[in-house]
Amino acid sequence: MSVHSSENPSRRGRRSSTMGAMPLNDMPWWRWRSHVRSALHMLSDPVFQRDVWQAGVDGYGDVTDAVYRLVEDTWLDNWSAEKYIGTIFRDAEEAALVDAAVLSVLRIMHEVGPDAPVATYLEHPGWPEAVRAAREAHVRMAAADGDDPDAPPRSLEVLRILTRSA
Repeated sequence: MSVHSSENPSRRGRRSSTMGAMPLNDMPWWRWRSHVRSALHMLSDPVFQRDVWQAGVDGYGDVTDAVYRLVEDTWLDNWSAEKYIGTIFRDAEEAALVDAAVLSVLRIMHEVGPDAPVATYLEHPGWPEAVRAAREAHVRMAAADGDDPDAPPRSLEVLRILTRSA
């Protein structure tokens, strides 16, 4: 059976597009997965945070933007990633790692506020733990998708291009 461009790209089993090596559409809600992965990637990389967020480089948003991508469609600030096993997350381990990262990052955001300067997040005593939790989730998801977890995060424009509807 051939894959036609007129078919729904979110159907399970279709692997016509990739994000690096990641099959973008082998999960039913792959766009949401892409957004979660992008956020975790940025939240898990202290060098990126210093060289891009703290330096004010355009095109990548800031900490608040990353947190918004992490929870905007998924409502992971209200319920467990376990709810999305099989749609966004591949298994219970992936979901548990994402939950740990979300809780860690949100705890800090609630303490410092969503409009705090980047340095306030990076200097928070809980930030290294949040980065570690995000890194564990990011590495697990990237590996499951066949991507290099150590590649630099992509810009928000690249994310938009990769996740736009066909």
